[in-house]
Amino acid sequence: MSVAVVGAGAWGTALANVAAEACGGRTPLIGRDAAAMAEVAAARVNARRLPGVALHHGVAPTADLDAVSGEDVILLVTPMQTLREVARDLAPRLKPGAVVVACAKGVERGAHALPPQVLSETLPGLGHALLSGPSFADDVARGLPTAVTLAASDEGLAAALAVKLATRSFRPYHTADMTGVALGGAAKNVLAIAAGAAEGRGLGASAVAALIARGFAELSRLGAALGARAETLAGLSGLGDLVLTATSPKSRNFALGQALGRGEAPPDKLAEGAATAEALVALAAAHGVEMPISAAVAEVVARRVSVAAAIEGLLARPLRAEA
Repeated sequence: MSVAVVGAGAWGTALANVAAEACGGRTPLIGRDAAAMAEVAAARVNARRLPGVALHHGVAPTADLDAVSGEDVILLVTPMQTLREVARDLAPRLKPGAVVVACAKGVERGAHALPPQVLSETLPGLGHALLSGPSFADDVARGLPTAVTLAASDEGLAAALAVKLATRSFRPYHTADMTGVALGGAAKNVLAIAAGAAEGRGLGASAVAALIARGFAELSRLGAALGARAETLAGLSGLGDLVLTATSPKSRNFALGQALGRGEAPPDKLAEGAATAEALVALAAAHGVEMPISAAVAEVVARRVSVAAAIEGLLARPLRAEA
């Protein structure tokens, strides 16, 4: 099985190393900036995105999107808000029978679409899958043990991909529940901003734990409304990813929340939760699901309310039975 990776950020670079190790042969790593990719190819390290990690000898950095032609599997490692555009660019270049694995986490603005819907609309007739789960690029690139979830509506395809992409330290589990995996990846980034803000405000570990637990309840309600499996939401791509992202300063979303809570300038790094929050709340509202913590994050990120006012609003909510 031949694999190409589209997207040469930290996560794309780490996954290219995984694919090259797992599958052998040549693994194109495709980025948009020709000069930057030439630099990566020459140095055999992506110093701007993943410093200190050497590329596997099978990784072939390039800026030529035509490098996907003839590949069996394409790992599409792009931010959620550009997933549709990049998928459209790929469409005429992919061979019949190719499988595209979205590695994006979020909800598309405007359309309020999850990654599987974007793939089905832009790449009809091809195989579609989704990779998500608790994973930091640096951990994966350094060969630290990591478990993720591979989802495809055809679970046989998901299982085959999991086997092909597994290495000694990278362990994919498989499922047919693409909706559950997509929702977990989207919501955890939003909820991590809330947890980071609580930490940044000095509200204590108890408050952070409460936000994670009640945030997971929000995710579970939305998952039930959209037909996701409860076991998926309680697994790696749901609760597992939420725990990682909402507790570690290495998480860009948690770090953004910390900065907001402290009244500091946001870090100059992409935090998918900031782009997803409002779309996630709109998706939930369309299905009659209330997500107060996620809604508070959306208000804070849009600068419509302060962190202090958002916290006060959550604390003022009526007491209710836990559910």
